[in-house]
Amino acid sequence: MKALIYQGPGRPSLEDRPRPMLQSPTDAVVRVTATTICGTDLHILKGDVPTCEPGRILGHEGVGVVEEVGTAIATLKPGDHVLISCITSCGRCSNCRRGMYSHCQSGGWVLGHRIDGTQAEFVRIPHAETSLHRIPDGMDEEALVMLSDILPTGFECGVLNGKVEPGSTVAIVGAGPIGLAALLTAQFYSPSQCIVIDPDANRLEVARTFGATACIRNSDADPVEEVRRLTDGLGADCVIEAVGIPATFELCEELVAPGGTIANVGVHGVKADLHLERLWDRNITITTRLVDTVSTPMLLKAVGAGKLDPARLITHRFRLDEMLAAYDTFGKAASTRALKMIIRP
Repeated sequence: MKALIYQGPGRPSLEDRPRPMLQSPTDAVVRVTATTICGTDLHILKGDVPTCEPGRILGHEGVGVVEEVGTAIATLKPGDHVLISCITSCGRCSNCRRGMYSHCQSGGWVLGHRIDGTQAEFVRIPHAETSLHRIPDGMDEEALVMLSDILPTGFECGVLNGKVEPGSTVAIVGAGPIGLAALLTAQFYSPSQCIVIDPDANRLEVARTFGATACIRNSDADPVEEVRRLTDGLGADCVIEAVGIPATFELCEELVAPGGTIANVGVHGVKADLHLERLWDRNITITTRLVDTVSTPMLLKAVGAGKLDPARLITHRFRLDEMLAAYDTFGKAASTRALKMIIRP
């Protein structure tokens, strides 16, 4: 089968690899019908995730059709159309029993990280019964690729951790796919303002169409002054960091209101300074999280009910044999206007 391989920092390659086989009675092998590229994959290629070793098939998002199941699988069968969760969970360990599937003691974020992932024609899914979601008939399966990772990530790590509530003010730093996912799902809770900050004018225009009440381009205005002007000098009740670099995290520290929350979503590969000399008396909360995907069933229902349209995030389509071009396009999003792409074998 064809697969996208991480060969070390800055070195992706498209290669032929053996088709995966069942390794455990709780495994399933899925034929991937659509996958995508995540910002985390770019962090891996930059060398920000040293736990991902060269030779790994990348990718942790996708939809597909079950090809084969292990002998312990009772709720899935060959031919089932499934959503692949970016998080693998056994459902039995102490962390899974707390709903913290991202820290499953025999799973977590392993796909495209510690085991081979979804940017291939086939993928092996451990703990398949608790790591795959059967897709209801009639749903747009391409759009559901967005529910593998970015929508539950924006919702859980940004909106839920950020304690968004009716009438609150939300500032989202970063209008990439994760920031836009947070913007879409924040509106479940009717905040009074959703302010989006990004240097890319095109992404800000997309954010406006997605429901942002104000968009701030860093090169046109001081984001701190603008957010304070929009919030009567208070700052934002919830500030969502959706980039993963020191400058954006430190900007969040300046944007948060007294009593507010900074919800970090971005993947950070280097240290960022925490300015306690300014924050020690401001009653703020700082949260970190890796998505647990506990919200995926609810998001599936929201999509089915027409309350959420993940297809709006898709901007490009490629074939699997065009994977290197897809990475190039995604990595140059400022010029290509890429958000999320669908890649089909």
